[in-house]
Amino acid sequence: MLFWEKPDWFDARRRREQLEDHVRRSRMARFGIRKMAAEAKHEAVREHFDRIAGKYDFMNSLLSLGIQHVWKRTAIRMLALKPGQRILDVCGGTGDLALGAAQQVGSSGQVVVYDINWAMLTTGRPKAVPRGLEDRIVWVQGDAERISFPDDYFDAAMVGFGIRNVTHLEQAFREMMRVLKPGGKLLCLEFSRPTNPLFRQVYDFYSFSVMPALGQLLAGSAQSYACLPETIRMFPLPEELAQRLREIGCERVIYRPMTNGIAVAHLGWKRR
Repeated sequence: MLFWEKPDWFDARRRREQLEDHVRRSRMARFGIRKMAAEAKHEAVREHFDRIAGKYDFMNSLLSLGIQHVWKRTAIRMLALKPGQRILDVCGGTGDLALGAAQQVGSSGQVVVYDINWAMLTTGRPKAVPRGLEDRIVWVQGDAERISFPDDYFDAAMVGFGIRNVTHLEQAFREMMRVLKPGGKLLCLEFSRPTNPLFRQVYDFYSFSVMPALGQLLAGSAQSYACLPETIRMFPLPEELAQRLREIGCERVIYRPMTNGIAVAHLGWKRR
């Protein structure tokens, strides 16, 4: 996609097309505005993150003007983690959320970064060393839709800016719920639609003009950084996502918009 093209924000009907029931029925999925056979999306996501893994952290900080770090710290505080707990970071990528969680659970705790993309894991792993957290974090390559851990294993499961890239969104959430202990917490930090219409116009211009141009200049791929805002516009809005979480068994689901709704953190509990 050329960086000056701008798709509209999806309406409710089209947002539902990103959900599991439609994907299974149609056997088609989207990654950005690209439409493909559902079974092909894993490979498309892998290729995308292979291209950008080396510049992922730098570009995220640059393009968010550093605000992403505030969002992630806020989300970790919402979990209220305790020393000794066991935490799963699904679609954990280069491990920013995991690093924050590892500081909270202490030397007796453990954080597992779980991601399908090996290039992202190998990029993130060295970040734990200067922080003295390498013994608290385990890096595991795996599919979010088939988590390779037993039932009732983790005290908390979190996903940050990654769930919209999976093929079957609800299946990934069900897997996170499965591996949680009764009473465990599920956290989803994800991008969303800005709430103020005027701010949204500025955000759209930045997303579809500035971000891809910088992606081409600094990371060699305008397409990769046009894909990000495309996927955001297709993702369920906060209350829609909260309802999906309730339907898969999350209790007391709450959500917190940040920076005029650019990012939203959802928190729910597994039934005891």
